[in-house]
Amino acid sequence: MAGSFPPQQEGFHYLTEGGQETEIMYKYGFELPEFALFPLLDDPRAVAELRGMYERYLDTACAHGFGALMGGFDYRASPDWAGLLGYSLAALEEMQLRSIDFLRDVARPYADQLPALLFVGIVGPRGDAYSLDHPMTPEQAEEYHATQIATLATAEVDLVEAMTFNSVPEAVGVARAAARVGLPASILFTLDSNHCLHSGPSLKEAIEAVDSECGADRPAFYGINCSHPLEFLPAIEPGDWFERVRCLRPNAAMMDKISLCTLGHLESGDPIDLGQRMGAIAKQYPHLDIWGGCCGTWDTHLDEIARNIMMS
Repeated sequence: MAGSFPPQQEGFHYLTEGGQETEIMYKYGFELPEFALFPLLDDPRAVAELRGMYERYLDTACAHGFGALMGGFDYRASPDWAGLLGYSLAALEEMQLRSIDFLRDVARPYADQLPALLFVGIVGPRGDAYSLDHPMTPEQAEEYHATQIATLATAEVDLVEAMTFNSVPEAVGVARAAARVGLPASILFTLDSNHCLHSGPSLKEAIEAVDSECGADRPAFYGINCSHPLEFLPAIEPGDWFERVRCLRPNAAMMDKISLCTLGHLESGDPIDLGQRMGAIAKQYPHLDIWGGCCGTWDTHLDEIARNIMMS
């Protein structure tokens, strides 16, 4: 049986981090082999910049009275990606635990200033998030992701967040693996310019399929990340299925996903426009309560998003 996550409370919101990978790469000049953030914990200069990034995000949450969901280092912390980076499974486990410890250390001074402070383990897809290069059955996905999720249970995170998923079977496997160790899971799908998952189903179809296949082990909630509002808004429609969606983490700009990560510069879009769009969504769908950013976003975008949500 899956663990529990705090239910929605009217008027209460959480803020996540933004697109820390694109920020650390293009604002501060650090390389991320395989788009992996956790190896930077061995670089003191990078750690100092990352601490500043997270402090600004926490300052934003405090300024708007939001709770904070702290995560972000472990998107690539699964066995296949670790192998490409030269980490053994033992070394990977150590880096995962260090990642959560770092987040706890940064957040500690804010604990009395925030109405809620929770810690999140981020699970990325086994293959390329924007292709169909690694198809799996739910059983294969559960076995693969169980390695990372077991370490997250040891770290005592509050939530397993699967980000940038485009496969229903892989999402089912993550939800089951999290349930096996008693952790709640959230599944964040990414949508393409056709407003669907790259694997074909609509957002509605994907959510209903995962819930149906998981039964009692279904995710605590769903979300959308790594898509601009112009990409995901056409996929949204009122209904019981959309009540299962709590989290939106948009990209800063309407661009091809791979391009956003390989441009060589930061494509930050229009933070004011993004904030206004997210505020309008919050007004239309008041059950949404977890907000943040993805590629190209940082504290400036988070501030605009939070400010507009509080005005909605």
